[in-house]
Amino acid sequence: MSLRQILSTDGFDSITPKAIVVKGNNSDKNKLKKTLHARLLEDVELNGMVGLTEGRKFESLMNAIETIIKKDQLVINQVDLINIVNEIKNEIFGLGPLEPLLADKTISDILVNNYSTIFVERAGLLEHVDYQFDDNNHLLKIIEKIVGKIGRRIDESSAMVDARLNDGSRVNAIIPPLALDGPALSIRRFSDIPYTMENLIQFGTLTKDMALILATLVKAKTNILVSGGTGSGKTTLLNIMSGFIPNNERIITIEDAAELRLQQTHVVRLETRPPNLEGKGEINQRALVKNSLRMRPDRIVIGEIRGDEVLDMLQAMNTGHEGSLTTVHANSSRDAITRIENMVGLTGINVVQKSLRQQISSAISVLVHIARLSDGRRKIISIDEITGMEGDVIAMQEVYGFKQTGVDSDGTVLGKFIASGIRPRFAEKLHLRGTPLPDQIFMRIGG
Repeated sequence: MSLRQILSTDGFDSITPKAIVVKGNNSDKNKLKKTLHARLLEDVELNGMVGLTEGRKFESLMNAIETIIKKDQLVINQVDLINIVNEIKNEIFGLGPLEPLLADKTISDILVNNYSTIFVERAGLLEHVDYQFDDNNHLLKIIEKIVGKIGRRIDESSAMVDARLNDGSRVNAIIPPLALDGPALSIRRFSDIPYTMENLIQFGTLTKDMALILATLVKAKTNILVSGGTGSGKTTLLNIMSGFIPNNERIITIEDAAELRLQQTHVVRLETRPPNLEGKGEINQRALVKNSLRMRPDRIVIGEIRGDEVLDMLQAMNTGHEGSLTTVHANSSRDAITRIENMVGLTGINVVQKSLRQQISSAISVLVHIARLSDGRRKIISIDEITGMEGDVIAMQEVYGFKQTGVDSDGTVLGKFIASGIRPRFAEKLHLRGTPLPDQIFMRIGG
């Protein structure tokens, strides 16, 4: 068996990559790496690698490279040899220069603007890192490797794609002619261990009282909409809130790209399907929402509403499917309501505005707005209750909110969580459901 055949297997996926990649412009080292890579693929026969453990395969790979170096009398020290072996391993079995970044658990986003410019997000803040690809073709090959694993393709005729890595990380890639400066890649990563409500309290995202309110609302089968901007933590919050759904309830999740990681045992996960190469076979969220209603769900959790599925979601919430949870992109709770109205308008179905707003106010009980502040930290800005209609306007009242008071000298946003002092109408519902909350929790000022 040739090395090319050996390397086409997935046997090396479990090897932990070392954080060693080409940095800066080391032309001699890059040239040597490319030479060794080409020789391995074309010349070396490694029949003995078949059946070996992952570690022994990697050791055999290193021995094969050493053999080439000795045969061609190449001058290279042991440290550089180990570095080059790891780089070649990352190229063949992994995602090249991205491997050390993916191995860094502190990184939440990897943003590749072009082959020579990579940014990452740590603790909510973006920073440039000194890693790069060889050229645009190198970057394109890595993108093709990512999308190829899920049976997709990317080329000039289909220059955008959403994909997922093996660990569930969400990937978006766009290439020329749509990307003018070369291929661009963004990877949204998720923690190996899902965050809990206690983690959010420690991070200062919300207070213990706010956490208790949200947990109790979920347990009492309240329809909740989470709103926020890109990267604000909507999906993370939705995932944490869904953790309070009782384990004996049947949960159907619907997503464009599967990101939710529910811990309950009775969960059915649905994911949309893009059109095939002929432009056929697409299954959108609306079709999945309709189908989920026939699956005897106790709860329906939609990762994000962004289109005509909103109408079916509202109808489900109004026809006995209580406790539904979803998110929407918006700048505030009030904007979230406006966005829902606009999305219903995109369905092409003529609905009287007042009738639509009545349906929205009846379907959604609580809105939770989360935002990423200027210092990179996420905060729940407001928990709002929809109280009904006042004329032609949906009436809302804030239960809890974050009030910013300024910015510290180091850029840290200053502020505090404040209860509005209003006893919400859902307090009575919680009491009737056997999960009452003390009135003091709503009257307490401050966090």
